[in-house]
Amino acid sequence: SRLQWSTAASMMLFAWLFAAFWAVMPLLGWGQYDYEPLRTCCTLDYSRGDRNYVTFLFALSTFNFMIPGFIMLTAYQSIHQKFRKTGHFKFNTGLPLKTLVVCWGPYCLLCSYAAVENVMFIPPKYRMIPALIAKTAPTVDAFVYALGNENYRGGIWQFLTGQKIEKAEVDNKTK
Repeated sequence: SRLQWSTAASMMLFAWLFAAFWAVMPLLGWGQYDYEPLRTCCTLDYSRGDRNYVTFLFALSTFNFMIPGFIMLTAYQSIHQKFRKTGHFKFNTGLPLKTLVVCWGPYCLLCSYAAVENVMFIPPKYRMIPALIAKTAPTVDAFVYALGNENYRGGIWQFLTGQKIEKAEVDNKTK
C-alpha cells in the first residue's frame, strides 16, 4: 500500500519530537552533557557513574538502539521474505541493520561500559573513536540507501557518467 502524506507527516513529526525529547533530557537534569574527550563538541558525560546517569543511559540505549534495531530486524526480514517469494531482490535487506550496529554499536558499548565501570583509564583519543564512527551514520545510511537500491543506483550512475545502465532482460518463457 502507498504511504499517505498525513501518515508520512505524522511519522516525521514523531521522529523530530522523539529526538528532541532525548536531546533535551540532559538539559533538564536527566543525564548530563560534557565535552568530548578531545574537546571538539559535546557528548554524554562518561565520567558520571551515578544513578541518574545510569538510568538515562540504559533508557537511551534501549529506546534509541535496541528497539529500533529490533524493528529494523523484523521489518527487513519481512521485506526479504517478500523479495524471496517474488524473486525480485531490489536491495540487500540485511545491510541497514548492519550499518546501525557498526556505526552505533561501539558508542553504545562505550556508554554502557561507562555506566558500570570508570572509562577514564582509556586514553581520550581512543574514547573519541566510537563517537566519530557514530557521527558517520547519516552519511553511511545515505550511501546504503542510494547505492543499495537498484533504481537509485542507476540514477546516480547516469548523473555521474551521463550513461544509462542497461538492464539485462530476463527470459520468462516456460519450458
